[in-house]
Amino acid sequence: MSATLSAHLPALQVVLPLIAAPFCVILRKSAAAWFIALVFSWVSLGISIMLLEQVLTHGPISYLLGSWPAPWGIEYKVDKLSAFIMLIVTSIGSITMIFAPKSVNLEIPKDRVYLFYTMYLLTFAGLLGITITGDAFNLFVFLEISSLSSYVLISLGSERNALTAALRYLILGTVGATFYIIGVGLMYQMTGTLNIADLAERLPEVAETRTILVALGFVTVGIGLKLGLFPLHVWLPNAYAYAPSVVTAFLAATATKVAVYMLLRVYFTIFGTDIFAALPIDEFLLVLGLIAIVTMSGVAIYQNNAKRLLAYSSVAQVGYMVIGISMVTATGLTATILHLFNHAMIKGALFLALAAVFYRIKSVKIDDMAGLGKEMPYTMAAFVVGGLSLVGVPLTVGFISKWYLILGALEKGWWPVAALILFSSLLAVIYFWKVIEVAYFKPRPESADTVSDVPLSMLIPLWVLVGANIFFGTNSNLTVSTAMGAAKALIGGAP
Repeated sequence: MSATLSAHLPALQVVLPLIAAPFCVILRKSAAAWFIALVFSWVSLGISIMLLEQVLTHGPISYLLGSWPAPWGIEYKVDKLSAFIMLIVTSIGSITMIFAPKSVNLEIPKDRVYLFYTMYLLTFAGLLGITITGDAFNLFVFLEISSLSSYVLISLGSERNALTAALRYLILGTVGATFYIIGVGLMYQMTGTLNIADLAERLPEVAETRTILVALGFVTVGIGLKLGLFPLHVWLPNAYAYAPSVVTAFLAATATKVAVYMLLRVYFTIFGTDIFAALPIDEFLLVLGLIAIVTMSGVAIYQNNAKRLLAYSSVAQVGYMVIGISMVTATGLTATILHLFNHAMIKGALFLALAAVFYRIKSVKIDDMAGLGKEMPYTMAAFVVGGLSLVGVPLTVGFISKWYLILGALEKGWWPVAALILFSSLLAVIYFWKVIEVAYFKPRPESADTVSDVPLSMLIPLWVLVGANIFFGTNSNLTVSTAMGAAKALIGGAP
């Protein structure tokens, strides 16, 4: 690759999927739209890998759009954290697109399939833009691009409840975006800049003013709504349950992770660790995180819809990430950043497995999955491995995340917190076992049609994610070292 092209990789990462999306509309052919989405997803994955390699080798990358210096121009910033998150988004997107055609053609009307791929590319571009931008207002722009397109993706679900779920998500998402932009506006009022690096330099002078404290509150609530932070999660279960299966898999593995990334940027890059000394933010996040991991795991136990079960589980998993943030230590942040990656692999695999189940039996109700362990052995085996990773069994990625989280808690002397983390893992065993018991130990009803496993075009991407759960659970050096480097940079206040 030429040096000129390499220098423009940060811009290409966002521009390419944005350019690709209109072509899906122009062509209006489902096969052509899928091919465009597939190609550009994998191109973006390649760019993510190259950017991560550059950052690990040469340090953070600063890209000035139009060569306009900050704060007058918009800066794209790639460091270990943003490169890591981009790798998550592009990996999940690329694998999901291989899986997508058969599932999408089943669940979405034929005349709307091209619209799915259009909205997917816009959501994809928006999430990447959030990750790479170094401008607080530009972050809001990409947040809206990803949010508006994801509302449409959810509304494409075959059930009527999908429209209701999308509407609720739209209303609460709009509230969240409004809170965020009000907070950014207040910070701009006090500092005269929207560039994240400049904000980090200028905020200490006005950090104790009431305006900045109010701004922090607005931004926290706004981002909290986006990431499904308890008790701001009410939109998430229905959105995940009624969206098309592929949409659920993609959003569950990426959208909330990018929102957590936003929270990390605001707290540690913009405000710095001093804000935790000035305000009891860490205590606030710790309490919400602990409530989430226990109560949401408990609610998941009583669900009969497997997608809703995993949706409540996702709220609990966000709780783990928030607990890591509340520690305000390198180990705690390492656990959070690790779990961003690991949970994406876990939930991506689990929701794709449920997409495969729906493809065959047209249902994801747990009672309807009786006997599938024998009739869909490869799909259900993938679900088992994903579930074991979710619980945190050794040799899986879920174990690595929880290990560092417990280490972080013990470093702080938080023995009760470590105990609650272990207790919530036991609750995960209970709701995960509900599905396994029905699939493997209950016979298929005689009245039910005999089914077979899904085609290889769906099994291969599913097992790629399952394999990632095992591979990065047994070979965690790259993920741990990258996460630890990103965590130390955040603690040190590096942008």
